Amino acid sequence: MNAPAAPSIDSLHAQLVAAVGADAVRDDAATLELMGTDVYRVSGRPAAVVRPKTVPALQAAVKVCAAAGVAMVPRSGGASYTDGYMHAPGGHVLFDCTGLDQIEVDLPNAVVTVGPGVTWAALRTRLAEIGLRTPFWGPFSGLVATVGGSISQHAISHGSGQYGPSAPSVLGMDIVLANGERLCTSGSAATRFYGPDLTGLFTGDCGVLGIKAAIRLPLIQRRAAFEALSFAFDDFANYHAAVRATAIEAIDEENFGIDLALSQGQIARQEGLSQKAKVAAEVLRAAPSKLAGLKQLAGMAVAGESAMRSGEWMHHYLIEGVDAAEAAAKLKRLREILSRHGREIPNSVPSFVHTLPFAPLNNALGPRGERWVPVHGVLRHQDVVPFHEALMAFYAERASDMTRLGIWTGGMYEAVGSAGFLYEIAMYWPDERHAFHRRMIDPEVLARLPEYPANLEARAYIDRFKQDLVALYQKFGAAHFQLGRHYPYRNRLDAHAGALITAIKQQLDPRGLMNPGALGF
Repeated sequence: MNAPAAPSIDSLHAQLVAAVGADAVRDDAATLELMGTDVYRVSGRPAAVVRPKTVPALQAAVKVCAAAGVAMVPRSGGASYTDGYMHAPGGHVLFDCTGLDQIEVDLPNAVVTVGPGVTWAALRTRLAEIGLRTPFWGPFSGLVATVGGSISQHAISHGSGQYGPSAPSVLGMDIVLANGERLCTSGSAATRFYGPDLTGLFTGDCGVLGIKAAIRLPLIQRRAAFEALSFAFDDFANYHAAVRATAIEAIDEENFGIDLALSQGQIARQEGLSQKAKVAAEVLRAAPSKLAGLKQLAGMAVAGESAMRSGEWMHHYLIEGVDAAEAAAKLKRLREILSRHGREIPNSVPSFVHTLPFAPLNNALGPRGERWVPVHGVLRHQDVVPFHEALMAFYAERASDMTRLGIWTGGMYEAVGSAGFLYEIAMYWPDERHAFHRRMIDPEVLARLPEYPANLEARAYIDRFKQDLVALYQKFGAAHFQLGRHYPYRNRLDAHAGALITAIKQQLDPRGLMNPGALGF
């Protein structure tokens, strides 16, 4: 049987408008340009962008694309840098899921159901009104990053110390398949674990198995008591030993580390008077009293940037408790462990994160306006120090080229449960901005950052640099989040696992229309 002829752009647009309405379909040049970019790359432009506001509208648009044999690519907040929604051939329909932003709180059953386009910041604000939260409650980019994007790509940060990455905090999902039909992943509203874990199948799938339509998350009580702790280390092996020891305790709410290069560069960049005023206002608002808020502001001011220059590596802990006594007991235990390896420094960084947990995407450019892209791996503890040593040799071999091209790097780190250590490398190089940066970064920040001309040589070098880094991670058996089209997946599986996931993909999307190219499909 012959495949249907591909429709013309005009015909496809007309069919989509008929299915979901003119307001939900965009094909103007500015929108298509933006949706053909992510943090890192400019790629193929979509033929159209559909922004459904209801699940039936999403299903109707998917059915149009399925009938036409047109590739479908889901996107939400867009804070991706691994080609997660970049379809190089172009001509696809990009589904902007940010219009699916419903939040339905089921208080008697302690469940919240959200659309994939709900940002973590919006969800946190809504749940704070009733004194509740989800176990995992978002990455640092949660002002823009959405629940759907984080579940599709995997994410860590807020709540990960206690509850792990984003995936374990999902009870169930509704998925719109490549033919427009709706699949519910769980057979019970009370628990995810009812027979084989079908919900887990759709976490981290990057949209290749379908488009998320609804996500159910458990609710827990917010904790009132808070403590923060920061330590500095001058030796990487000792730094890793400290993080490993605290990870086994599993008592922090979240933890993260930065090296000296990153803390003095990107993290320490001043965001202007308006940002400082916002921080001050949030500290005062969140404090139990005005006096307590003023004391916290004074402490942060005294610490200043010195806390960011306290050692080659600095690690920060946010600690919560049902009351001050529980939080203090956890703080004491962590301090005892960390003191064996490093020295305590002012806790202004985790205090800041506690006050403003979600940062704008202004760090999508470097502190001097450079382009930025990270690459990461999650390593077994026994591989962390050997990987670090191999990475230092990797840098040494490329030092002259990096200096010539203006390339520099920094590191971020986080314990991933008790068994894993996330080692993230941020890369910076002088190059021109593109549509993503112009749209997503605050105009005030853009206005004071230097601009660079196109730098094709440095850009090509960074492409190779990234690929070589991923190969180095793979040599040490690293796992990755946010796989997209950048990190290996299918060729990492054994023969049986590879055959199984291929059969599932074939069953759910026999023509390969859902986000083709992602995860190696």
